[in-house]
Amino acid sequence: MDVHVFDTAEELGRAAARDAGAALREAVSRAGRAHAIAATGASQFAFLDALAGEEVDWPKVAFFHLDEYVGLPESNPASFRRYLKERLEARVRPGAFHFVEGDAPDPVAEARRVGAVLRATVIDVAFVGIGENGHLAFNDPPADFETEEPYLVVALDEACRRQQLGEGWFASLDDVPRQAISMSVRQILKSRRILCVVPDERKARAVRDCLEAKVSPRRPASILRTHPDTTLYLDRASAGLLKSRG
Repeated sequence: MDVHVFDTAEELGRAAARDAGAALREAVSRAGRAHAIAATGASQFAFLDALAGEEVDWPKVAFFHLDEYVGLPESNPASFRRYLKERLEARVRPGAFHFVEGDAPDPVAEARRVGAVLRATVIDVAFVGIGENGHLAFNDPPADFETEEPYLVVALDEACRRQQLGEGWFASLDDVPRQAISMSVRQILKSRRILCVVPDERKARAVRDCLEAKVSPRRPASILRTHPDTTLYLDRASAGLLKSRG
């Protein structure tokens, strides 16, 4: 894993966006189109803002949605579909954006539907983050490291739900959904390249555990260390507990 530490979240976001833009341009040049995975959350604000300013042939880019809450309509301010449509799709107008419909009547069937599209695709670059509990996408600990299903219906643990509350997406813990449709760990690892964007002091413990403790389903994002081309972007705050801060 290639680890970079920046002074601020804004500097981190710009650097990750430059690398993301380069990866997308390379894929378009090589294959005529690019496929990417897009993450959400407060940690991705600066990155996505900078990414939207990159010069990419966006009509030749197709995005896949990393995860979405079960039962939450797109009209809800916490909807990740709404987040991605406002912060990415509306700004860059990609050729395609494969959203997860979290409020579909049958979440398992929805996971299979979007999973079937993903199975037929090679992802050039995945944009991900790390949760306060070490989760990767919505794969909370202990994460399933074995399933080959592209998307899963998963239960959200209390630490994950409290993170969503703390970021201001919901008015109370009871409002935070208890399930989500999430891209699986093994599916994320099938991406040719992974860019992991993790600013903020509240992520420092998870970053330390994922980098310095044993790779384990108890630390889902630790699995990124097994991927051949992953870059981790930290700011001074999120890198604060590492033995070597770069």
